Amino acid sequence: MLKGISPVISPELLSVLARMGHGDEIIFADAHFPGETFNTNVLRADGIKIPALLEAVLPLFELDSYVDAPLIMMAAVEGDSLDPTVESSYLEKVKLSNPQIIATERIDRFAFYERAKNAFAVVMTGETAKYGNIILKKGVTPC
Repeated sequence: MLKGISPVISPELLSVLARMGHGDEIIFADAHFPGETFNTNVLRADGIKIPALLEAVLPLFELDSYVDAPLIMMAAVEGDSLDPTVESSYLEKVKLSNPQIIATERIDRFAFYERAKNAFAVVMTGETAKYGNIILKKGVTPC
């Protein structure tokens, strides 16, 4: 156990976060996401909800300030609807360490899958919210 590191961050996740470079992306995927279909670097965080991971990781992880949207979520499929409380619960945790972030970008399901293929890692969580997946783009740590 390390002091100052949340216990929801596994040793494997801490290692992945440390090895990522600026511009790399990590996906916190809901429990329904086909992570292993799209990426070979899959970590497990079963039973842990995404808001808890965001709160734990973002004080350690600089979001990319050189892109319009360092946080990307999946848009609803036509005819489906989003639960707005999912994004708002994520943003509530994001703003604890990144108060300048006001929204996430939404992209089509298949575009999200394409991003998953190139992501540094996919973290399969215990999140059960529909459309609960989120991509975080790592930035440069300021001096």
